[in-house]
Amino acid sequence: MKLFESLAIAIRSLLANKLRSALTMLGIIIGVGAVIALMSVGRGAQAAITSTFEKMGTNVLYVMSTSSQEGGMMAIQYGSMTPTLTLEDAKALERIDSVTAVASVNENYVEVTAGGESKTAIIHGASPEYEQVYKRSIASGQFFTNRDIASRNAVVVLGSTVAEDLFGTDDAVGQTVKIKGKRFDVIGVMEPKGGAIMGISLDDVVVTPITTFQTRLFTQQTTRGEDAVQQIALQVASADAIGDVTGEVETILRKRHHIAADEKDDFAVVSMEQMLGMFQQVLGIFTIVLGAIASVSLLVGGIGIMNIMLVSVTERTREIGIRKAVGAKRRDILLQFLLEAAVLSLLGGGIGIVGGWMLSFLISLIDIGGIALHSVVSPDIVILAVSVSVFIGVVSGMYPAMRAARLNPIDALRYG
Repeated sequence: MKLFESLAIAIRSLLANKLRSALTMLGIIIGVGAVIALMSVGRGAQAAITSTFEKMGTNVLYVMSTSSQEGGMMAIQYGSMTPTLTLEDAKALERIDSVTAVASVNENYVEVTAGGESKTAIIHGASPEYEQVYKRSIASGQFFTNRDIASRNAVVVLGSTVAEDLFGTDDAVGQTVKIKGKRFDVIGVMEPKGGAIMGISLDDVVVTPITTFQTRLFTQQTTRGEDAVQQIALQVASADAIGDVTGEVETILRKRHHIAADEKDDFAVVSMEQMLGMFQQVLGIFTIVLGAIASVSLLVGGIGIMNIMLVSVTERTREIGIRKAVGAKRRDILLQFLLEAAVLSLLGGGIGIVGGWMLSFLISLIDIGGIALHSVVSPDIVILAVSVSVFIGVVSGMYPAMRAARLNPIDALRYG
């Protein structure tokens, strides 16, 4: 029997029980749609993170305090451990030839209020070089200067989202805000940056002089009794010089911190490329987990196909006997039932592709607190989902097909 003839018989058999065929395909439809939608969200998150890091620049090095007791593992400082970096360390790193700018940064969460409005945001205590190193532009007003650093002035520069949420369409420059009950003058508003890291918008930020941050907001000192710096960001002249600068940074800081040759560093130097790699690795695992969870629906769909095909074999036992009696071979019967299972999977997969794409599109329209949930439907995700669905369908149909092919024609004719 020719392949197309077997395919036609398989399609007619499925159309004879339209409702049952549709319900059987439902598991595959849901499975394929879920795989495409969830994996596209994971891919979208990866693309968004990559775009954000590219905006921040690839020629930036970050120096952060670490705990030597924890084997040099990095730790973000929010009071969980004693930091080791200082403003003097940052000044020492400015002398490296290939370094074009050095920004000292402390970070925490605060509630910023103005009038009757309030906004939870990230506050950065920073040096004036923050504007250059982090590639921030001023939309109105100005950034603070070294004079503000020296005088510890209570001034802030607002991110675009913070300024809009607190003051609406009014000009925020010249206004005052309160942070931890203290008044701060708004001297500038930054241009929208766009992007987010770990769900936090880069425009939900408030920047104040680092000395003001250290003395008026969040006091923190090193073991030597100096005002602490959580992070030092170095802008390097070119990405090619990252390796050399890293070595110089380690040499300078080990000497300044009096670290012996057999002792571990109390700081870590991480490049933007390394940070991006870490985020992409985590998001890659996240995407795989999402796909694996969604694949459970495909497995359930495969079980549904096997169940219906077994029922179909039982119902069509006499038909199988008649076909064998008039000359149909075992492989013809096997092929027919396999084709029925494959058609169910393929049709379900096709509908699932459309449903998954539509769901991905709807997800991309969702905006949570100004953070858009991007989704990226790439061809490899679609091919993977459909291939797996057809494979599951064929595997699920294998046993019923073999059972049908092995029926004795005489016993099959007597059935019923």
